[in-house]
Amino acid sequence: MNITSSTLTRTATIAAGLSGLIYIVIQFIHPADEVASLSTQMWVGVHSLSFGMAVLGLIGLTGLYLRQVRESGLFGLVGYAMFGLFFILQSAFVFAEAFIVPLVVQDAPQFAEDFVGIFGRHPAETDLGALAALPLLGSAVYVIGAIAFGIGILRARVLSRGAGILLIAAAAVTPLAGALLPHALERMAAIPMGLALIWLGYSLWSNPRANGAQPSSVVHGARLNPTSAV
Repeated sequence: MNITSSTLTRTATIAAGLSGLIYIVIQFIHPADEVASLSTQMWVGVHSLSFGMAVLGLIGLTGLYLRQVRESGLFGLVGYAMFGLFFILQSAFVFAEAFIVPLVVQDAPQFAEDFVGIFGRHPAETDLGALAALPLLGSAVYVIGAIAFGIGILRARVLSRGAGILLIAAAAVTPLAGALLPHALERMAAIPMGLALIWLGYSLWSNPRANGAQPSSVVHGARLNPTSAV
């Protein structure tokens, strides 16, 4: 199999689009964050999808960043690092939700309930240690990272500016949704973020070539006639 930069770029576009699509879908099928849900197939299925979403999101984000790495500057780098960290944290957390917590629920039901309720703003009765800071950390890298990455997109002028604006708006509205809406409705704030990832994936698919690359015919023509512009 001949692996080229074009192939990797196409892979990143598909990954970004699928990540956004899954991110939207799971908001409508996510079971309640409670112990009773842990024994259901829906719980395992949704969190397996969430794990896939996070992995695909990181792959897609990497492709988006590499496409505009020079043009996006410091905002692009900071946005990539922080938004990428969100996907890494998300993948680890939902993996534990899907495959580890259901195994300990019988022996430690209160811990299991506190663990799955971390992002549902349920007061924990057990000592979760550093895990208790995960919602704040996850929210910070999600919001700040996506906004910085969106600014990098606008500065770079390589990918769709509309998608960059949507990414910034989707991140900015998330804290407001968390402050004003119950958790079940707060999830809907993920929809514009999912749409932004899909849009960015499409933009990358439509514009895969680096700006610095020029068709060989242009380069050869310039070499054959260096004084043509005089």
